[in-house]
Amino acid sequence: VQLQASGGGLVQAGGSLRLSCAASGRTFSSYAVGWFRQAPGKEREFVAAISWSGGNSYYSDSVKGRCTVSRDNAKNTAYLQMNSLKPEDTAVYYCAADFALVVGSRGDEYVYWGQGTLVTVSS
Repeated sequence: VQLQASGGGLVQAGGSLRLSCAASGRTFSSYAVGWFRQAPGKEREFVAAISWSGGNSYYSDSVKGRCTVSRDNAKNTAYLQMNSLKPEDTAVYYCAADFALVVGSRGDEYVYWGQGTLVTVSS
């Protein structure tokens, strides 16, 4: 499966963005999707994940309550809605997918990765 993340941009603190992860190739509806981010000079970190059906989701403590992960399997797309953005949310955001997974928070659990989309939150 090929993944393409989009929707990043420059936003003021307190604002919102919705990231999209469009998939092509194999049956997207069979894949769990995870969102990760990497800020400059920092290691990649887990943000959120959603199961293939959308019935299970999982969030990092840093975004819980501010972000919602969802998917539309008919459109082969997953989403990450981010609200109340903070400057520390500034990072390149990546989506990833894996077939044999419910939800996962480790990068090594995911086989397929998209290119990142940059989110910049100004104070």
